[in-house]
Amino acid sequence: MTQKRAADAAAPRSGEEGRRHELVLAAGRLFRELGYERTTVRELAAAVGLQSGSLFHHFRNKEEILLAVMADGIQEVIDEGRAVLESDRDPAERLIALFRLHMNSLIHGVGGNAMHAIIFDWRSLSSEARQYARRLADTYEGLWHRAISDAVEAGQLSGDAVVLRKFVLGGMNHMVRWYKPEGRIPAQDFIEAMLQAAFPQLTSRKQETK
Repeated sequence: MTQKRAADAAAPRSGEEGRRHELVLAAGRLFRELGYERTTVRELAAAVGLQSGSLFHHFRNKEEILLAVMADGIQEVIDEGRAVLESDRDPAERLIALFRLHMNSLIHGVGGNAMHAIIFDWRSLSSEARQYARRLADTYEGLWHRAISDAVEAGQLSGDAVVLRKFVLGGMNHMVRWYKPEGRIPAQDFIEAMLQAAFPQLTSRKQETK
């Protein structure tokens, strides 16, 4: 996701959809700052200017809000990832674009709060909720498997597609534990450094074709 797309995602929406979206964004921030278990319903409501009871016009319980934080973040990168894979770029370019999309979502978009919730608050979900989130995650990982497999089959990348997918997604997703955008490496420089570390074959090839 570009910074512009991230801003669009956070832009106000009208009516019930807008209030729900605002609540999910606020919940993602609070869960990341305070932790899911320590965040109260009152704090969630206050973050969007509601009374505590009014939250339950949008969600049945606090767990549903946590699931929405996770699911909305995953669904966003699914939608944008599909658009990347349907483009007419070659396999290497599609894979690079998918990588940058994922990293930008983690840093600038809703993906960072979603991934933080998945890593730290997964056990707070019921079995049914976990299954729903897992299905979305499997769909997204399927896009990555396709992108990596296409690059391998085209001779632009070498290795086992499953190993590469797990390694690269794991490395990206866990950076929410330690990377600080306000730190010594600016976000876009960091994304390019991560890309070089993950796919040196692709970045070297890109330099050679310039």
